[in-house]
Amino acid sequence: QVQLLESGGGLVQAGGSLRLSCEASGSPSSHYAMGWFRQAPGKERDFVAALNWNGARTYYADSVKGRFTISRDNDKNMMYLQMNSLKPEDTAVYYCAAVNTVVVVSTTTSGFDFWGQGTQVTVSS
Repeated sequence: QVQLLESGGGLVQAGGSLRLSCEASGSPSSHYAMGWFRQAPGKERDFVAALNWNGARTYYADSVKGRFTISRDNDKNMMYLQMNSLKPEDTAVYYCAAVNTVVVVSTTTSGFDFWGQGTQVTVSS
């Protein structure tokens, strides 16, 4: 069973960039499709991006296409989310997620079985 730990959140001005990292432990990350979700106060947890076991296939929410890039390094058991041109509406807690399949079957929260604790991203206007 994999454990996930996010890092890299923080406070940034609109138009700025942040890179989130997710470290997988307890099981090789190459066994899992992985993704990022986010949850703003009072809102549901929403899909951001996901990728299959080797990163060859990626998926993005429309709201982040062209601004965010998801990637992974299975040799390091790491996944990343590069966030550029950040907007105040990107403010949320960002969660790393994994599912014990090598491909992304679903981009809903029910499509992922393992979750990190989350990292706060705040974008000021």
